[in-house]
Amino acid sequence: MSCSIPQEAVDALFELLDTDTVTPTAWYDAEAQQCRIDLFLEDASQAGHAADTLIATAALQGLSLTPKISTLDRANWTEAWKRFFHVEKISNRVVVRPSWEPYDVKPGDCVITIDPGLSFGTGKHATTQACLQFLDRLAAEDKNRSVLDMGCGSGILAIGAALLGFTDVRGFDNDPTCKTVSEENAAINNVSLPIAIDDLTHTHPPADIVVANILAPLLIQFAPQIAGSMTQGPRSRLILSGILDAQYEAVKTAYEAQGLREHENSLLENWRTGLFGSHDLVRHTERRRTRQT
Repeated sequence: MSCSIPQEAVDALFELLDTDTVTPTAWYDAEAQQCRIDLFLEDASQAGHAADTLIATAALQGLSLTPKISTLDRANWTEAWKRFFHVEKISNRVVVRPSWEPYDVKPGDCVITIDPGLSFGTGKHATTQACLQFLDRLAAEDKNRSVLDMGCGSGILAIGAALLGFTDVRGFDNDPTCKTVSEENAAINNVSLPIAIDDLTHTHPPADIVVANILAPLLIQFAPQIAGSMTQGPRSRLILSGILDAQYEAVKTAYEAQGLREHENSLLENWRTGLFGSHDLVRHTERRRTRQT
Protein backbone atom coordinates (compact mmCIF):
# COMPACT_ATOMS: atom_id res chain seq x y z
CA MET A 1 0.00 0.00 0.00
CA SER A 2 1.33 3.46 -0.83
CA CYS A 3 0.21 7.07 -1.11
CA SER A 4 1.73 10.48 -1.72
CA ILE A 5 1.97 12.99 1.13
CA PRO A 6 3.49 16.44 1.62
CA GLN A 7 6.96 15.92 3.06
CA GLU A 8 6.39 18.44 5.85
CA ALA A 9 3.37 16.47 7.10
CA VAL A 10 5.11 13.11 7.58
CA ASP A 11 6.50 13.55 11.10
CA ALA A 12 3.20 14.72 12.60
CA LEU A 13 1.28 11.93 10.86
CA PHE A 14 3.63 9.25 12.16
CA GLU A 15 3.34 10.66 15.67
CA LEU A 16 -0.46 10.38 15.57
CA LEU A 17 -0.52 6.87 14.11
CA ASP A 18 -0.93 3.86 16.36
CA THR A 19 2.31 2.15 15.39
CA ASP A 20 1.18 -1.12 16.98
CA THR A 21 -1.55 -1.26 14.33
CA VAL A 22 0.15 0.36 11.33
CA THR A 23 3.90 0.63 10.73
CA PRO A 24 4.55 2.89 7.73
CA THR A 25 7.78 4.04 6.13
CA ALA A 26 8.22 7.39 4.37
CA TRP A 27 10.48 7.83 1.36
CA TYR A 28 11.46 10.93 -0.55
CA ASP A 29 11.92 10.18 -4.23
CA ALA A 30 14.50 12.71 -5.40
CA GLU A 31 13.87 11.86 -9.04
CA ALA A 32 10.12 12.44 -8.86
CA GLN A 33 10.48 15.09 -6.09
CA GLN A 34 7.66 13.43 -4.19
CA CYS A 35 7.28 12.04 -0.69
CA ARG A 36 5.54 8.70 -0.39
CA ILE A 37 4.32 6.55 2.46
CA ASP A 38 4.59 2.78 2.06
CA LEU A 39 2.99 0.09 4.20
CA PHE A 40 4.03 -3.50 3.60
CA LEU A 41 1.63 -6.07 5.05
CA GLU A 42 2.18 -9.81 5.06
CA ASP A 43 -1.57 -10.50 5.32
CA ALA A 44 -3.62 -8.98 2.48
CA SER A 45 -6.76 -9.08 4.66
CA GLN A 46 -5.23 -6.33 6.82
CA ALA A 47 -5.02 -3.86 3.93
CA GLY A 48 -8.53 -2.42 4.28
CA HIS A 49 -8.15 -1.71 8.00
CA ALA A 50 -4.67 -0.26 7.50
CA ALA A 51 -5.93 2.05 4.74
CA ASP A 52 -8.83 3.23 6.91
CA THR A 53 -6.45 3.93 9.80
CA LEU A 54 -4.12 5.93 7.58
CA ILE A 55 -6.97 7.95 6.06
CA ALA A 56 -8.57 8.70 9.43
CA THR A 57 -5.29 9.77 11.03
CA ALA A 58 -4.41 12.02 8.10
CA ALA A 59 -7.86 13.64 8.34
CA LEU A 60 -6.95 14.83 11.85
CA GLN A 61 -4.30 16.98 10.14
CA GLY A 62 -6.67 18.17 7.45
CA LEU A 63 -5.05 15.89 4.87
CA SER A 64 -6.88 13.79 2.34
CA LEU A 65 -4.90 10.66 1.43
CA THR A 66 -5.79 8.08 -1.19
CA PRO A 67 -3.86 4.87 -0.50
CA LYS A 68 -3.26 2.52 -3.40
CA ILE A 69 -3.30 -1.17 -2.53
CA SER A 70 -1.31 -3.67 -4.57
CA THR A 71 0.15 -7.14 -4.14
CA LEU A 72 3.88 -7.86 -4.29
CA ASP A 73 5.81 -11.08 -4.25
CA ARG A 74 7.96 -11.25 -1.11
CA ALA A 75 11.11 -10.76 -3.19
CA ASN A 76 9.66 -7.59 -4.74
CA TRP A 77 8.47 -6.49 -1.28
CA THR A 78 12.07 -6.46 -0.07
CA GLU A 79 13.48 -4.89 -3.23
CA ALA A 80 10.88 -2.16 -3.68
CA TRP A 81 12.54 0.49 -1.51
CA LYS A 82 16.15 -0.04 -2.56
CA ARG A 83 16.20 2.79 -5.07
CA PHE A 84 15.82 5.26 -2.17
CA PHE A 85 18.83 4.01 -0.21
CA HIS A 86 22.35 5.13 -1.22
CA VAL A 87 25.75 5.74 0.37
CA GLU A 88 25.66 8.62 2.84
CA LYS A 89 28.28 10.31 5.02
CA ILE A 90 26.71 10.75 8.45
CA SER A 91 29.49 12.26 10.58
CA ASN A 92 33.22 13.01 10.46
CA ARG A 93 34.00 9.30 10.27
CA VAL A 94 30.76 7.37 9.87
CA VAL A 95 29.59 6.38 6.39
CA VAL A 96 26.52 4.20 5.81
CA ARG A 97 26.32 2.16 2.63
CA PRO A 98 23.73 -0.37 1.47
CA SER A 99 25.10 -3.85 0.90
CA TRP A 100 24.33 -3.64 -2.83
CA GLU A 101 26.13 -0.33 -3.51
CA PRO A 102 29.95 0.01 -3.80
CA TYR A 103 31.96 2.66 -1.95
CA ASP A 104 35.62 3.68 -2.12
CA VAL A 105 36.73 3.83 1.50
CA LYS A 106 38.66 6.99 2.44
CA PRO A 107 41.31 7.11 5.18
CA GLY A 108 39.64 7.39 8.56
CA ASP A 109 36.22 6.26 7.35
CA CYS A 110 34.08 4.04 9.56
CA VAL A 111 31.86 2.32 7.00
CA ILE A 112 28.67 0.62 8.15
CA THR A 113 27.36 -1.78 5.53
CA ILE A 114 23.67 -2.24 6.14
CA ASP A 115 20.80 -4.24 4.69
CA PRO A 116 17.74 -3.25 6.73
CA GLY A 117 15.56 -5.98 5.25
CA LEU A 118 12.27 -5.90 7.16
CA SER A 119 13.57 -3.74 10.03
CA PHE A 120 13.88 -0.02 10.70
CA GLY A 121 17.32 1.50 10.30
CA THR A 122 18.98 2.59 7.07
CA GLY A 123 20.76 5.68 8.36
CA LYS A 124 18.50 7.94 6.31
CA HIS A 125 16.36 9.15 9.21
CA ALA A 126 17.46 12.20 11.18
CA THR A 127 17.20 10.35 14.51
CA THR A 128 19.57 7.59 13.37
CA GLN A 129 22.02 10.14 12.00
CA ALA A 130 22.05 12.19 15.21
CA CYS A 131 22.70 9.06 17.30
CA LEU A 132 25.61 8.06 15.05
CA GLN A 133 27.03 11.58 15.25
CA PHE A 134 26.97 11.48 19.05
CA LEU A 135 28.51 7.99 19.08
CA ASP A 136 31.31 9.19 16.79
CA ARG A 137 32.13 12.05 19.13
CA LEU A 138 31.92 9.89 22.25
CA ALA A 139 34.25 7.33 20.66
CA ALA A 140 36.78 10.06 19.92
CA GLU A 141 36.71 11.00 23.63
CA ASP A 142 36.93 7.49 25.13
CA LYS A 143 36.31 4.20 23.31
CA ASN A 144 36.90 2.06 26.38
CA ARG A 145 33.22 2.00 27.30
CA SER A 146 30.37 -0.48 26.92
CA VAL A 147 27.31 0.34 24.78
CA LEU A 148 23.69 -0.85 25.01
CA ASP A 149 21.35 -0.21 22.05
CA MET A 150 17.74 -0.31 23.25
CA GLY A 151 15.38 -1.13 20.37
CA CYS A 152 18.09 -1.92 17.85
CA GLY A 153 16.00 -2.33 14.67
CA SER A 154 18.43 -3.22 11.90
CA GLY A 155 21.35 -3.06 14.35
CA ILE A 156 22.83 0.01 12.68
CA LEU A 157 23.63 1.93 15.88
CA ALA A 158 25.13 -1.05 17.70
CA ILE A 159 27.16 -1.98 14.62
CA GLY A 160 28.35 1.62 14.29
CA ALA A 161 29.40 1.62 17.94
CA ALA A 162 31.37 -1.60 17.47
CA LEU A 163 33.09 -0.31 14.33
CA LEU A 164 33.97 2.93 16.13
CA GLY A 165 35.89 0.82 18.65
CA PHE A 166 33.62 0.68 21.70
CA THR A 167 33.97 -2.42 23.87
CA ASP A 168 31.18 -4.81 24.88
CA VAL A 169 28.48 -3.60 22.48
CA ARG A 170 25.08 -5.28 22.76
CA GLY A 171 21.49 -4.60 21.87
CA PHE A 172 17.93 -5.82 22.08
CA ASP A 173 14.57 -5.46 20.38
CA ASN A 174 11.13 -6.89 21.07
CA ASP A 175 10.75 -7.97 17.43
CA PRO A 176 12.36 -11.33 16.53
CA THR A 177 12.82 -10.08 12.94
CA CYS A 178 15.05 -7.29 14.25
CA LYS A 179 17.23 -9.82 16.05
CA THR A 180 17.67 -11.80 12.83
CA VAL A 181 18.37 -8.75 10.67
CA SER A 182 20.76 -7.22 13.23
CA GLU A 183 22.75 -10.43 13.47
CA GLU A 184 22.93 -10.70 9.67
CA ASN A 185 24.12 -7.08 9.40
CA ALA A 186 26.68 -7.66 12.16
CA ALA A 187 28.07 -10.60 10.20
CA ILE A 188 28.29 -8.46 7.05
CA ASN A 189 30.35 -5.94 9.05
CA ASN A 190 32.50 -8.62 10.75
CA VAL A 191 31.56 -7.54 14.25
CA SER A 192 30.43 -9.59 17.23
CA LEU A 193 27.06 -8.28 18.34
CA PRO A 194 24.91 -10.07 20.92
CA ILE A 195 21.25 -9.25 20.25
CA ALA A 196 18.49 -10.28 22.66
CA ILE A 197 14.74 -10.38 22.26
CA ASP A 198 13.67 -8.14 25.13
CA ASP A 199 11.76 -4.97 25.99
CA LEU A 200 11.83 -1.83 28.13
CA THR A 201 9.76 -3.08 31.05
CA HIS A 202 12.78 -3.65 33.29
CA THR A 203 16.30 -2.37 33.80
CA HIS A 204 19.07 -4.13 31.93
CA PRO A 205 22.66 -4.96 32.91
CA PRO A 206 24.20 -1.48 32.94
CA ALA A 207 26.31 -0.03 30.14
CA ASP A 208 28.48 3.07 30.07
CA ILE A 209 26.65 4.40 27.01
CA VAL A 210 22.95 3.67 26.48
CA VAL A 211 21.27 4.56 23.20
CA ALA A 212 17.46 4.65 23.00
CA ASN A 213 16.17 5.74 19.60
CA ILE A 214 12.53 4.91 20.13
CA LEU A 215 9.54 7.29 20.43
CA ALA A 216 8.96 10.08 22.92
CA PRO A 217 5.93 8.53 24.71
CA LEU A 218 7.88 5.30 25.32
CA LEU A 219 10.97 7.21 26.44
CA ILE A 220 8.85 9.01 29.02
CA GLN A 221 6.92 5.91 30.11
CA PHE A 222 10.05 3.83 30.63
CA ALA A 223 12.40 6.57 31.85
CA PRO A 224 13.22 4.74 35.13
CA GLN A 225 14.15 1.54 33.31
CA ILE A 226 16.18 3.28 30.59
CA ALA A 227 18.04 5.57 33.00
CA GLY A 228 18.54 2.65 35.37
CA SER A 229 20.40 0.75 32.64
CA MET A 230 23.30 3.24 32.75
CA THR A 231 26.43 2.69 34.80
CA GLN A 232 27.05 5.26 37.51
CA GLY A 233 29.77 7.86 37.17
CA PRO A 234 31.04 10.74 35.03
CA ARG A 235 31.90 8.50 32.03
CA SER A 236 28.33 7.31 31.52
CA ARG A 237 26.14 8.82 28.79
CA LEU A 238 22.57 8.41 27.58
CA ILE A 239 21.55 9.21 24.01
CA LEU A 240 17.80 9.73 23.60
CA SER A 241 16.24 10.07 20.16
CA GLY A 242 13.03 9.51 18.22
CA ILE A 243 11.76 12.80 19.69
CA LEU A 244 9.91 15.48 17.75
CA ASP A 245 11.13 18.95 18.70
CA ALA A 246 7.84 19.85 20.40
CA GLN A 247 8.13 16.75 22.63
CA TYR A 248 11.68 17.28 23.77
CA GLU A 249 11.06 19.31 26.92
CA ALA A 250 8.73 16.63 28.29
CA VAL A 251 11.35 13.95 27.65
CA LYS A 252 14.09 16.08 29.20
CA THR A 253 11.95 16.65 32.30
CA ALA A 254 11.32 12.89 32.65
CA TYR A 255 15.05 12.15 32.71
CA GLU A 256 15.93 15.02 34.98
CA ALA A 257 13.52 13.36 37.42
CA GLN A 258 15.77 10.28 37.20
CA GLY A 259 18.77 12.27 38.38
CA LEU A 260 20.23 13.00 34.93
CA ARG A 261 21.09 16.29 33.30
CA GLU A 262 21.23 17.24 29.66
CA HIS A 263 24.78 17.59 28.37
CA GLU A 264 23.71 18.89 24.95
CA ASN A 265 21.16 18.30 22.20
CA SER A 266 21.01 18.23 18.43
CA LEU A 267 18.17 19.23 16.09
CA LEU A 268 18.07 17.59 12.64
CA GLU A 269 15.02 18.38 10.54
CA ASN A 270 12.19 18.31 13.09
CA TRP A 271 13.76 15.69 15.38
CA ARG A 272 15.74 16.50 18.52
CA THR A 273 18.27 14.13 20.08
CA GLY A 274 19.61 14.61 23.59
CA LEU A 275 22.87 13.59 25.24
CA PHE A 276 22.54 13.14 29.00
CA GLY A 277 24.96 12.49 31.83
CA SER A 278 24.93 12.22 35.59
CA HIS A 279 24.77 15.04 38.13
CA ASP A 280 28.44 14.40 38.82
CA LEU A 281 29.32 15.16 35.20
CA VAL A 282 27.43 18.44 35.24
CA ARG A 283 28.92 19.56 38.56
CA HIS A 284 32.42 18.63 37.40
CA THR A 285 31.94 20.60 34.17
CA GLU A 286 30.60 23.61 36.05
CA ARG A 287 33.55 23.59 38.48
CA ARG A 288 36.00 23.36 35.60
CA ARG A 289 34.35 26.28 33.80
CA THR A 290 34.41 28.31 37.03
CA ARG A 291 38.15 27.72 37.46
CA GLN A 292 38.79 28.68 33.83
CA THR A 293 36.79 31.88 34.28
